Amino acid sequence: MSGKLVVTRRNEQIVTAIYENNQICELQFDSEKMIRGAHTAIVLGNIYVAKVQNIVKNINGAFLEIGKEQLCYYSLTDNKKPIVLNATNRNFIAVGDLLLVQIQKEAMKTKLPGATSYLNLTGKYLVLTVGKCSIGISNKIQSLEERNRLKTWMSKKISKEYGWIVRTNAEFVSEEKLEQEATLLIKKYESLMSVAKYRTSGQLLYEAPVPYLTALRDQKEESIARIVTDDTVLYTNLKQYLEEYQPEDSHKLELYEDSMISLSNLLGLEKEIEEAIREKVWMKSGGYLIIQPTEAMTVIDVNTGKAMNKKRVQDHFLQINLEAAKEIARQIRLRNLSGIIIVDFIDLDTDEAKETLLATLRKFVAKDRIKTDVIDMTKLNLVEITRKKILKPIYEQMKERG
Repeated sequence: MSGKLVVTRRNEQIVTAIYENNQICELQFDSEKMIRGAHTAIVLGNIYVAKVQNIVKNINGAFLEIGKEQLCYYSLTDNKKPIVLNATNRNFIAVGDLLLVQIQKEAMKTKLPGATSYLNLTGKYLVLTVGKCSIGISNKIQSLEERNRLKTWMSKKISKEYGWIVRTNAEFVSEEKLEQEATLLIKKYESLMSVAKYRTSGQLLYEAPVPYLTALRDQKEESIARIVTDDTVLYTNLKQYLEEYQPEDSHKLELYEDSMISLSNLLGLEKEIEEAIREKVWMKSGGYLIIQPTEAMTVIDVNTGKAMNKKRVQDHFLQINLEAAKEIARQIRLRNLSGIIIVDFIDLDTDEAKETLLATLRKFVAKDRIKTDVIDMTKLNLVEITRKKILKPIYEQMKERG
């Protein structure tokens, strides 16, 4: 176990960096102003009482008001079980209704934040899913025996109001730990529902953990050996969170106090950040990637970068492509790219080489904690990847949250 989670300040931002094998693989930037005043901003994971302002039938959606002049988008297609607070036993909404909703997508460019009535209360091991009364097991838990164990145990916790998702972190976790977290999440749900009917439009009922604590929660226990910060306030917040929710990880927390060299300089964090927003990414082989986000998708081009022996050109192409596959998987996580990602690998002649490349790419994207799928390779040797949209890419985070 050599992973490391670093939390530090940079200008008016809090930067969270995750390292695997001494190589940075995830970055997140969050405005200190947003974190200090989370109740005034629409934050991912927060649960609100929202008022239906307008219903637009031609897009089968509605616009909800959350707080003063703060709107979010609500899909009628995706929300078949609205939680209408001012009416009972109603599966449709009307203008003026008060709904209980959770922010499931951040605002992106011209798009409003996305809201849902399928509320999720997330722990380290489990997610309580309001309105989805079933049991889901993370696809990354591959052992059939372990999947059956978890499903059998969780079936005792299902109700007519909520179900459960078993997270990857729950693999081989004791039933005692699962019981403790399930009990905590059920209490949160019951408290939420008991007070919701007495609240008015725009009120925040559940505040999601600040982003750097969410990043800590979402890591597998065995993947992080050290949690390091150089800020006493952040250290206190991390310590309190660990003691309450993840006591088994408390011993990993460190306060960096060397006055001779800052934590950021020690890790070369500024250089890492510069490289994470640069268009060109060099690889050890001499090949390089060109990464270009567009409005509709992200395009990644793989290039050889230098001349080669023509007798073994296909072998050389395959080796560059395999190296590129590993680096592309890291860059997708690092830059938080999402939606449709098209990769133009160097052309390969044989089906065997193409299958090797796709298998390698799938192996490395499987490490991503956000759902990422390698679809296939087209006749033009373009590979399509899809990644679930949750947070903004880091170039937008840096621009908008600074």
